Amino acid sequence: MFIIKNWIVLYIGVKIIIGDYFMKTIKDIDLKNKKVVIRVDYNVPIENGVIKDSSKIKKSLRSINYLLENNCRVVILSHFGRIKSEEDKIKNSLKVVAKELANLLGKNVKFLDNCYGDKVKNIVNTCGLGEVILLENTRFMDIPEKRESGNDLSLAEYWASLGEVYINDAFGSMHRAHASTAGIAKYLPHAIGFLVMDELEHLNILIHNTPHPFTVFMGGAKVDDKLPIIKFLIERCDYLLVGGGIANSFLKAKGADIGNSIATSDEGIINELKKLMEDYKGKIVLPIDFTIDDGIIYDVGNKSIEVYKKYIDKSEIIFVNGTCGKFEDERFMEGTSNLFKTLKESGKKVIVGGGDTASACIKFGFKDSFDFISSGGGATLEYIADGTLKALEWME
Repeated sequence: MFIIKNWIVLYIGVKIIIGDYFMKTIKDIDLKNKKVVIRVDYNVPIENGVIKDSSKIKKSLRSINYLLENNCRVVILSHFGRIKSEEDKIKNSLKVVAKELANLLGKNVKFLDNCYGDKVKNIVNTCGLGEVILLENTRFMDIPEKRESGNDLSLAEYWASLGEVYINDAFGSMHRAHASTAGIAKYLPHAIGFLVMDELEHLNILIHNTPHPFTVFMGGAKVDDKLPIIKFLIERCDYLLVGGGIANSFLKAKGADIGNSIATSDEGIINELKKLMEDYKGKIVLPIDFTIDDGIIYDVGNKSIEVYKKYIDKSEIIFVNGTCGKFEDERFMEGTSNLFKTLKESGKKVIVGGGDTASACIKFGFKDSFDFISSGGGATLEYIADGTLKALEWME
């Protein structure tokens, strides 16, 4: 069962029932020989023109292949990177992604160097059944005006004119109401894709009928950004294990000397952390040893991992969001790597948040070690906290 906001949501076969109506999935909608616009999340890491991690592209294949099995014309929309100037367009083209997608699909992908205009529409309208077209970065439409990120409905209507059906399979972007994730659903029959279905199914375990003991590991740099989700989860979980810069902020709130280590400077947040430690005494577990360089805490030590292990071993399910330290630096990767090793060896059900947490899983060779790794970063946390996402609300 899903709950989105105040609506009761039942997952029956492939249907998601919200209140008195269906939120359709890709399997509920007539797709045969249709022209389908599908929004995906191809915001992948690229260095020197080479894709460093193609997992987001791979996760989109199930929905794309399903469309091809239904003899659809497939028009793909995605954003990539941040576009704040004309110069940003040069380094944030989806052209390299088109090549990788073609390799993974085993068929030609036609890449268009624009995502708007008569030329784009003419090419899309003349494409054949079973063809795949990837349009250029949707965020190019944020220059000079923020038409994409501003959910400009005239732009949404244009993209809708390229198809007969709209599929949203971009879970990692669904916490934003953009023209390509939200507004477009106003103009076409629409449904969610397999990736979004999978995300909702797994994340709802953390919201409804969660098995206990339920343990959360919360790491990362900034407690300011994660305080709302910490306050939500601490009421639901049995143990909150803390690492990274977030742990530094808790330690600072306890009066510990953390030197120049990263931590919040907001006194209001410090006071909130103090109150959390008072109200949930025995539930919040902080690290007890550290890797320190020049007086700055960069990672947790082995004794801290041993402490975490005691709580992991008595848990039924663990949600992991964030890392133990500055894992990108090989001098400070041991804590995060050992945490993932401990989680794998525990044999417990583990759900991993997206973003840097997912990147760390891949970096240390644990991408196939856990029950589920979310493709979302902010979307994952927002869905857990709110039970809905901005783009989902446009698909009612």
